[in-house]
Amino acid sequence: MTPEQWPTTFTARVVQAMREARQAAGLTMSDLAQGCTDRGYPEIKEQTIKNLEVGRRANITIADLVVLADVLGVPPVALLFPLGTEASVEVLPGREVSTWDALAWFTGETPTNQPAPQGTARDLLDLFRNHGDLVAAATASSTLAKERRREASTTLDRARRAALLERAAGYEEHAFEDSADLRAFRNRMRERNLVPPTLPDDLAFVDQPDAEV
Repeated sequence: MTPEQWPTTFTARVVQAMREARQAAGLTMSDLAQGCTDRGYPEIKEQTIKNLEVGRRANITIADLVVLADVLGVPPVALLFPLGTEASVEVLPGREVSTWDALAWFTGETPTNQPAPQGTARDLLDLFRNHGDLVAAATASSTLAKERRREASTTLDRARRAALLERAAGYEEHAFEDSADLRAFRNRMRERNLVPPTLPDDLAFVDQPDAEV
């Protein structure tokens, strides 16, 4: 397609994804508009959605996209790139790439052979993704330890109780190591003048200087 056609075609693809998500969710255009109003964004009316879906309106703002995606219950990026339904997309005028590569580029996940240079946008995204992985690991090991201790407290079978307590102790050791790794990582983020994400309540102790992890 020509560069002049690209914006309209790109928007049409987004609207198509929006229509499919709306139908999959069992929502009418009126429902979708009401959902936007409920979220404090009454600018999107039923007629707005109708104009988009029939092609009378050929543009959509970032604010529209974010609110519509939330009402539809899908990530905004899923409306931008048809992952799983189209093999490739014209991500920029004259630049056709695989749909996954387009989505990965948009979210900063484009694979590289070398780590991103420190201070770049890609480096920042990688850093926060790594933090998310550490939070998930610490949460999982801590949850497993608590579950095994709870199970042990509710069984009268001595052998099973001993086995559960042994497993709990192992998970607690993992939880200790995972929490220590998370604390160290968050400290390194602060050393770079970055503000780490707020921790879940169950891991709030990680940031307490007197807490043992």
